[in-house]
Amino acid sequence: MSSITKQQPVTREELLRRAKEIGELAEKYALQTDEERRLPEEVTQKLKESNFHLLHRPKAYGGQDLDFETFGDIIRTVAYHSVSAAWATYFVIIHETWPSFIPKDARDTLFNSNELMADVFAPVGKVEDADDGKGYLVSGQWNFCSGVLWSDWIALGAFHTMKDGDKPELSLFIVRKEDVEVIDNWDTMGLRGTGSNAVKLDKNYVAPEYVFPLSRVVEGATAPDGNYEEDYLLFNVPYIAYFLSGFSQILVGGLKRLVDEFVERTENRVRVYNNNSQEKDNSSSQRTLGEIKMEYNALEKIADDYLARMQGYAEKGVRVLEEEERQELFAMRGYVAKHAPLIATRLLTVLGGNALYRESGAERFVRDLIAVSCHPTHLYEDAMVGYGKTIVGQDGHPMW
Repeated sequence: MSSITKQQPVTREELLRRAKEIGELAEKYALQTDEERRLPEEVTQKLKESNFHLLHRPKAYGGQDLDFETFGDIIRTVAYHSVSAAWATYFVIIHETWPSFIPKDARDTLFNSNELMADVFAPVGKVEDADDGKGYLVSGQWNFCSGVLWSDWIALGAFHTMKDGDKPELSLFIVRKEDVEVIDNWDTMGLRGTGSNAVKLDKNYVAPEYVFPLSRVVEGATAPDGNYEEDYLLFNVPYIAYFLSGFSQILVGGLKRLVDEFVERTENRVRVYNNNSQEKDNSSSQRTLGEIKMEYNALEKIADDYLARMQGYAEKGVRVLEEEERQELFAMRGYVAKHAPLIATRLLTVLGGNALYRESGAERFVRDLIAVSCHPTHLYEDAMVGYGKTIVGQDGHPMW
């Protein structure tokens, strides 16, 4: 098995150029993607060729400690053209980080394979101790396995008392796609291109070195066999806060496309039922423009601040957050997740009937942004309850 050749850092400009190429290519196939419920091979191949999956790996495995601002801008750039492709781009980056927290032999196998990875954090699996006294037998069905169609490794969540533990904890059990059943059930309102089908296992054996100990990482654990790279970016940030940071970037990037289209259409629209008046001269439209831009700017600033905090954590080596700050980040994600699709829906209705045609793309962006907002890691009500509880000194949400 060949080892990964260390890469020269790729410039921000080049990374954003690659992101734009992926986004534009995905947009070219947007209608086909909606029909087939997956990104076309041309798009996933372009994503692989971008080497984005290397960016947040340890440097020993080809990574480059990509700064969080550029990380966010990559995702936003793709989302401006295709929300589904941005989802895939975000996931190929973050899914190449959890092997850093497993033993070296397994870590080498995953990284050196240079194959893409998928996961489902939802702890819906059933785990039994294997008869060999070492490994585990994993069973269950996990929906929402984004990227499974173009990935070769899958990490699946379950609660289990590990052999070196004394209570149930959330871990991800890593398997080969060829060893699982992929269930073709991804037929949804939005994010259709992500191909997030279900996967099913029935007592699949997982060796102990192929278990990502998520609960322990949340509590500050790094590699179980020592810090082989002490300055590794993701050993020096709160991991879950990082792992969830891209959803807001997807929402902001996709919403920006709708806002820009709204501005352009307002400038060029003629209201035939209103004496052929110019829409841009209508005070009501001018007010709507002002409101929409301010609302978008507010969400963009929240998303910017989230990534700036991540950069600050990395510089200070903060792996575990105080409870109130952890829940504030949850609330920031929840706020963007609630308001981005609300703004998008308003834009669609104001744009008028022509925006309803699938070829226009506007209705697809609205559907996709609504779908992004449904992810459990940023549900608005949960986020605000969790944040509010910590403000008065109580514990927040147990996971997010």
